[in-house]
Amino acid sequence: MNAPSRYEKAVVSYAKWLVRNRWLVVLLSILIIGALSAGGKNLKFSTDFRVYFGAENPQLLAFDEVQNVYNKNDNILLMFEPKEGDIFQPRFLEGVRKFTEDAWKLPYASRVDSITNYQHTEADGDDLKVQSLVSEDTELTPAYLAKMREVTLKEPLLVGRMISPSGHVTGVNVNFTFPPVAEQTQQELPDAVKATRELRDQYLKEYPEIGGIYMTGSNMMSNAFTEASRDDIKFLVPLMYSVIILVMAMMLRSGWATLATMLVVVVSAVTALGVAGWLHIMLTPPSASAPQIITTLAVADCVHIFVTTFALMRAGREKFDAIVESLRLNFTAVLLTSITTSVGFLSVNFTDSPPLKDLANIAAIGVMLAWFFSIFMLPALIAILPARVPKAREKNTILIKILDQAANFVVKYRNPVFYGLLATTVAFTALAFKNEGNDMFVHYFDPSIKFRTDSDHVSENLTGLYSMEFSLRCGEPNCISDPKYLQTLDEFAVWWRAQDKVLHVFNMADIYKRLNKNMNGDDPAFYRLPSEQELSAQYLLLYELSLPFGLDLTNTVNQDKSSTRFMVFFEHMKSKEVRAVEDSAVQWLRTNAPEMETHGVSPAVMFSHISKRNLESNFTSLPIALFIISILLLPILRTWRLGAAFVLPNLLPLGVGFGIWALVSGEVNFTMAIVLNMTVGIIVDNTIHFMTKYLRARREQALAPEAAVRYAFHNVGAPLVITTFILVAGFSILAQSAFLPNSGMAILTVITVTVALFIDLLLLPAMLLKLDRDGETESEQSSVSKEMNHEAYVTK
Repeated sequence: MNAPSRYEKAVVSYAKWLVRNRWLVVLLSILIIGALSAGGKNLKFSTDFRVYFGAENPQLLAFDEVQNVYNKNDNILLMFEPKEGDIFQPRFLEGVRKFTEDAWKLPYASRVDSITNYQHTEADGDDLKVQSLVSEDTELTPAYLAKMREVTLKEPLLVGRMISPSGHVTGVNVNFTFPPVAEQTQQELPDAVKATRELRDQYLKEYPEIGGIYMTGSNMMSNAFTEASRDDIKFLVPLMYSVIILVMAMMLRSGWATLATMLVVVVSAVTALGVAGWLHIMLTPPSASAPQIITTLAVADCVHIFVTTFALMRAGREKFDAIVESLRLNFTAVLLTSITTSVGFLSVNFTDSPPLKDLANIAAIGVMLAWFFSIFMLPALIAILPARVPKAREKNTILIKILDQAANFVVKYRNPVFYGLLATTVAFTALAFKNEGNDMFVHYFDPSIKFRTDSDHVSENLTGLYSMEFSLRCGEPNCISDPKYLQTLDEFAVWWRAQDKVLHVFNMADIYKRLNKNMNGDDPAFYRLPSEQELSAQYLLLYELSLPFGLDLTNTVNQDKSSTRFMVFFEHMKSKEVRAVEDSAVQWLRTNAPEMETHGVSPAVMFSHISKRNLESNFTSLPIALFIISILLLPILRTWRLGAAFVLPNLLPLGVGFGIWALVSGEVNFTMAIVLNMTVGIIVDNTIHFMTKYLRARREQALAPEAAVRYAFHNVGAPLVITTFILVAGFSILAQSAFLPNSGMAILTVITVTVALFIDLLLLPAMLLKLDRDGETESEQSSVSKEMNHEAYVTK
């Protein structure tokens, strides 16, 4: 047996100091916990979907540019559905009209549009008459309802947006203008949503003719992000802690040990959030799941330290001596696994989505805090608490017996195991490249979230939340009345209406056509674009002067009338469809109106690009993470052969996990794209623990490779199985999240870490047996058993 190194002597001295000054350590821990967790007072939930995009995100910059030129399009769209029949009923329309009027009083409401306040134009002799379709004085006689039906169902500015083609539902769109971000309190959006819901409930009670009012829009989407994260914290976190307590109690069979573990787990998550508060990190649905991830990962450190301590005490060591020896045996592995896990999380910073960066950074901080409390506070707690060692029912448990048999199997059939598993994993890895970044942001939410079901219902019956906007320039001030410009708008609209899934197209050309008809005695033959620019400008000026306050054209025309807003609304579309149709639209403009060429903007466009960009970021971040991890492990591995044995088992689970996902789904959403980075650090943990035990057997005990493999299986196999089970249980709970990007990320992580366990217990030892040969013969099994008694993990 080799003499202890200076490093190990330092670890032993540190461990003895902890045990000797255990009460001081606990006091210092309390002070540290208090100082770090105090930052939690600065934590806030984001209420804006824009936080999902980096400040330099090109789609966000383009979107904000359009929003700054015209009125902001932050909205809540309410779809009114009659209990029976169509919408052309006096009592139903009265309810829509009154709701439209009351909606102006909602907090931060800046504009309300519906069919009742739609500014209908018609000829009045030589004048232009502009008035709301349904006002307080309008008599909703059968004749007027028939006229209203004819007007609304033929108006392209209404059909597919404010009324369905059959007239069976209608919409009320409320635009909101919130204070500048620097002046917001984060309550503006929730207050607006709450007030709108209350108004909806009020009208559902007062007007039984209204069968349902369904709410969607960008503000409802932003609010759903916040509500989903709060629901996860409220329901999933307690469930996760309950599961961990149950697993720890069953595994350790010690109430005090379970209590000490839970203290470390809780303070790791709480202090990580506290640090996030001190750093002024904004919580979002992805970053709000960080405590659950930290909780799951923090347990692993405690498991290795506790189980080793109990095994040594069961073998006859005194408690304090067992604590010191447990730290000596686990300090390096626990430190390395914590660092490598953090490196994996930190590599997520190459993505373009701040909430994913925040999730990764909080998790990385939490993992290192969990390491600190595991090697600082936990040993002191073990020394203080009156923990009794659970008596072994058998010399070896069923799990350890199975693992010993698995070790013999791998040793005996090393070549079939190696080549068979290598071929299988490579085949699955090849399938991984069939995955593509593709999702629908409305379907980020489980059907249990009402925003999801309401949005689906609105899309099926009225209009879509998916949209695309263009700010189409004509060049000079007041040039939007140019017949050539208007003709291009009209042709662009015709092209769009021929595309799949398009529900509504809004453009200024349709307004000019109607005005031209009105100014020619409402003759249908004149429903076409004016032929002279001066005449067009006069029509528009007359129309603008007739519009009431709040319903002007500032949301459609820029200030100097050199560009107009062109909007398209779709059914639900997957991100690849959004990207494809945007590319087609840009190509149409490039070919037919190069002076107008621009990109489409909207939340749909922004989300359609981010999953693809996140997936592509892995090509940079993953190699960097693996390089850093490899550098960290060089002092331990020492040879290229062991380095090869280390790298391959940590790459293959990633490929196999995504290969299985390609068979299950084949589509990766914007959070799942970072699983490669997140899990690389996690799956390295098992490899490190197995290899450190293997190398300890080879270098300290001078065992041959076959005996060292059996030694590693016997001593660390059970904790690897148990910690993987805890990871699977923890992420399986996160998979129940109503925010589907979180649940998808969790499911893919479960697949990956499960695959990683099998690779580490089968392929890794087979590789070690093939690569780590130095001419030694296998030691006698009796000598192996003797060394096992020195360091045995006994799991009940």
